Amino acid sequence: MYVIVILAMIAGFLALRLYSVLGKRTGHEQEPALRPAEERAKVTIVQPRPVPEMAGDSVRLSDGLIAPGGEAGVRALIAADRSFDVPQFVEGAKAAYKMVLEAFWRGDRQELEWLCDADVLASFEEAIAAREAEGHVLDNRLVRMEKVQIVDAGVTGRMAEISLRFEADIAAVTRDRDGNVVAGSLTDAVGTNDIWTFTRDLRSTDPNWKLSETDEAA
Repeated sequence: MYVIVILAMIAGFLALRLYSVLGKRTGHEQEPALRPAEERAKVTIVQPRPVPEMAGDSVRLSDGLIAPGGEAGVRALIAADRSFDVPQFVEGAKAAYKMVLEAFWRGDRQELEWLCDADVLASFEEAIAAREAEGHVLDNRLVRMEKVQIVDAGVTGRMAEISLRFEADIAAVTRDRDGNVVAGSLTDAVGTNDIWTFTRDLRSTDPNWKLSETDEAA
């Protein structure tokens, strides 16, 4: 008899323990079953907030990715393309900066054609041709990127445009046909400060941006 009472007490204790665990939501449970139609009808669908009220997660102004003068343009771009992500774009721009520089240094016209628009490509090809005519080879290296920041942005019609400031250190060496150093040094990196502009047709299925302008920052 005592054994039955003890077992009943243990069963009751375990039941309370199970309820204390399973009766609490942890955030990892499956969603509850749908409510009746008359109750579901009362639920309001939350609409996306207007662009001026967007949180820092979308624009990341606090992270220093956008200069004050570029904030309005970035917001206009986000309004035109809700899928645009500032941190992702800046990371892509960093990669493009490195790829363009290294392709130019190598004289890789095919890769430059993929990364640049027609005008920038023509300028690069002209410089490569002049270098090759002199028999010079660039032995340059991108040492580090100190800072990359969006300084301007906007949308005109279906075309989006973003300008970024790149502050980087580059070790630059020019060699002749025999490998002799003509100019520069690999031990002394030179600071560069450039403004590069990228463009993209927002209606295009191609997600890639192309370099459309290069300039030295003031």
